[in-house]
Amino acid sequence: MAIFLSKSARRSLGTCLEPPVDVYRTPCGWTIKVELAGVALGDITVELNGTALTVRGVRRDWIMEQGWQHHSMEISYCHFRRDIELPAGARGGLISSEYRPGMLLIHVAMEGSDL
Repeated sequence: MAIFLSKSARRSLGTCLEPPVDVYRTPCGWTIKVELAGVALGDITVELNGTALTVRGVRRDWIMEQGWQHHSMEISYCHFRRDIELPAGARGGLISSEYRPGMLLIHVAMEGSDL
């Protein structure tokens, strides 16, 4: 059973960002592209539980220095989480990932397939 929370409910749980994703069907399985501009690789975790893929982490404001005050801030610096439900064939598949500037690519092989 999937539970969907409103943006205000997610904020109260400590997540304020839900990064956009593209999901591609490939000959070997699935590729998920997650937009994570400004997020360090070490601040990202990926989990596959059955067909539920979860990407979570934090975007930090790395440019702030002592004595600086913000004038205007439109970029969200916070914890994020994105849940993606994959088709049943992805269950138990192999998972790998690669990080390119601003994008995380997650590859999920179908059962009986190699990446």
